[in-house]
Amino acid sequence: MKLNSLKKMALAAALSVAAFGATAKAETLDIGVLLPSPIADVGWSHALVEGFNTVKEKYGDKVNFNVVENIQEGPDADRIMNKMVGDGNKFLLLGSFGYMNGGLKLAQRNPDLSFIHASGYKTAKNFSPFTAKYFEGAYLMGMAAAELTKTKKLGVVSAFAIPELISTINGFTLGARSIDPEITVDVIWINSWFDPAKAQASAKALIAQGADILFSNAQDTPSVVSVGEEEGAYVFNLNSSMKEYAPTKYLGVVKTDWAPFFTASVEAHMAGNFDGKNEWLGMKENVVVSEDWNSDISAEMMAKIKAVEAEIASGARHVYDGPIFNQAGEEVVAAGSRLEDGAILGIDWHVQGINSPLPK
Repeated sequence: MKLNSLKKMALAAALSVAAFGATAKAETLDIGVLLPSPIADVGWSHALVEGFNTVKEKYGDKVNFNVVENIQEGPDADRIMNKMVGDGNKFLLLGSFGYMNGGLKLAQRNPDLSFIHASGYKTAKNFSPFTAKYFEGAYLMGMAAAELTKTKKLGVVSAFAIPELISTINGFTLGARSIDPEITVDVIWINSWFDPAKAQASAKALIAQGADILFSNAQDTPSVVSVGEEEGAYVFNLNSSMKEYAPTKYLGVVKTDWAPFFTASVEAHMAGNFDGKNEWLGMKENVVVSEDWNSDISAEMMAKIKAVEAEIASGARHVYDGPIFNQAGEEVVAAGSRLEDGAILGIDWHVQGINSPLPK
């Protein structure tokens, strides 16, 4: 009888340990992260990972990250995100516009999971797109560019012609022309988030056409920034600082800090109250931050920039306040009016001053 009792106690203890282990595992949130470019020391994917590092610092072993990088939009991305769900990830970050449709279908089939998706516009109860108001920081960079340009020609090397990037180029142009209405902007679309060779060649082509200020728009590589330094053209970029690649010609960076949004999203999932909605974040939320300003910018111009920055952050001013004209010279936003958020999120036109047509 004593032997049987001991066996029962041992079995009960073993089951208790097993149950504790299962509970501990259940309390660990597995997070899948799918990225369109390599995780480097700079760029878009780097900024996303930096945002999640804050989540890791806060929750430690309660979260586990499973990151897959450098995956182009299409069947491979869909296959990998499906595998992430099959592997038990309960929270997914889909880090590219082209992951939207596959990700939304996956979210609809898995209502107990939470998804955040970069740059898109479709939503579901458990699917939140998130976008930065880059045009706010780009407007400030345009003001600085207007002071430093000698040729009055600015150049942009841009990824895909999607609203997020179109609105950013418009913001850059509006900022520059608010200082000097004679400034014009040329754009080369390379249809890639990560193509160093094509980005470099495009930057050189713009400089050959007279551009002395360059904007590396969503290029997840310092190629354009390096060309600016080599050729003597001021240059700025998005997401994370690339100043080390252009120590003398770096105009600045429109940086994104995703830590607050990522942390809040993970916390909402853990609490069981994640609610899918379009998250459009800018200076007001401290997600868009302009910094690393070049010392060649005059004190007077920096004072103007800081004043405009404060007005945008407070809501007293908006980049898309009228009057605004399109490339054809037609008034699209009247004086005293402001372009609505929905119109900016779906924008498919360039402002006056941009020479290059949008790809069809």
